[in-house]
Amino acid sequence: MAETVTVREARMHLAEVIDRAESGETTVVTRNGKRVAALVPIEVLDALDAAADELAAREAEAHRQDPTVGMAELLADLFEGESPAA
Repeated sequence: MAETVTVREARMHLAEVIDRAESGETTVVTRNGKRVAALVPIEVLDALDAAADELAAREAEAHRQDPTVGMAELLADLFEGESPAA
């Protein structure tokens, strides 16, 4: 289970919190009793980034064959019905 510290405690003991993250531990930071941040090992952040990239790639692949719209058509649709500036 992750250790929890207040913002003030995290500020006062930042080097220790960073050392814990470096050793593989997660520290949750709270403000007014609410969880607002977490200091995690860099490997956790890297894994989250890689997972987000993989999810985006899968989503793009799923829509690869969808029809596309050209810029001219997009702009025409966007400005359709707008009156010219006076």
